[in-house]
Amino acid sequence: MKSTPTRGVKQYLKPNAYNQSELDWTLMTIWANTAIINDYRRDNMPGGEFAVAALLLGLGDMVLNHCPNDGCLARNEVPAYLGVSAGPVFFQENTTSEEIYLRHTTSIAHGPFNLTYGGSVTTDGETWVGLGESVNFISTNQRWYAQFHVMPGLYAEGNGADLGGPIEIRSGAEVGYQARNKMRYAVSYDHRSNGGIYGSNPGLETFQVRVSFPLN
Repeated sequence: MKSTPTRGVKQYLKPNAYNQSELDWTLMTIWANTAIINDYRRDNMPGGEFAVAALLLGLGDMVLNHCPNDGCLARNEVPAYLGVSAGPVFFQENTTSEEIYLRHTTSIAHGPFNLTYGGSVTTDGETWVGLGESVNFISTNQRWYAQFHVMPGLYAEGNGADLGGPIEIRSGAEVGYQARNKMRYAVSYDHRSNGGIYGSNPGLETFQVRVSFPLN
């Protein structure tokens, strides 16, 4: 049976701009945020602060800038980017491998939550693919920006770290410079863990340099 929005949800969406699957994924990613935050509060998990920042900043932006206008989670078009990054991977505070990471920040957003997906592979054969949301902020002069993201995904350890299971949530932040031609140059740090859904919940961290190419 096709799901339909409730009356309470409809009032926050643009007419003719509703897409159930996109909105469902946005709401699921917000749930993933809360799972990481709960795990962070319980175990003081490193990296959980990114999920906290993404959720609080996203909700704050939504309430201040989106709810009073087109709607809290109204679909809107934003600049799209393809980012390429590389850098070391840390497991239990030790450098274990190097990673290359591709991430597509799409032109689709619901309120401040920007649909984002990506994939990565390390020199130890660890692979990860995920789909989630990012929250983006840019300075008034359009030169400096910050992005926070949370992306549930699937992980295969290869010859690398055992993270407890195949479902791993990646959360992180990047800060950088946007050139006049819209190219972006940034540094990023992120964390992967399962949010406590498995009995074992170690974390994997990366520190990378990223270049992002505008797509629209």
